[in-house]
Amino acid sequence: MVNPIANDAYYQSLQQLQSIDFALVELNLYLDTHPEDNQAIQQFNELRAQRDTMAKAFEGQFGPLMNYGSTTSSQLWNRGPWPWQV
Repeated sequence: MVNPIANDAYYQSLQQLQSIDFALVELNLYLDTHPEDNQAIQQFNELRAQRDTMAKAFEGQFGPLMNYGSTTSSQLWNRGPWPWQV
């Protein structure tokens, strides 16, 4: 596992994930009021798949994205900064 403290790739990957998360939230809000917009649904599904792939790669290289619940990563907990600390 790579030490994320002095690693630009860590911060770049985290920023990409945060950008996709933002777009997914916005699309989710849009689809709440426009549930028949097939293009938006397709875009949401594509971004969701892309996010899942990126999150899996991030966790494999740097450790868990969340501090509870959804990771099966067996990382050392004294390494950081973790995404929830950035």
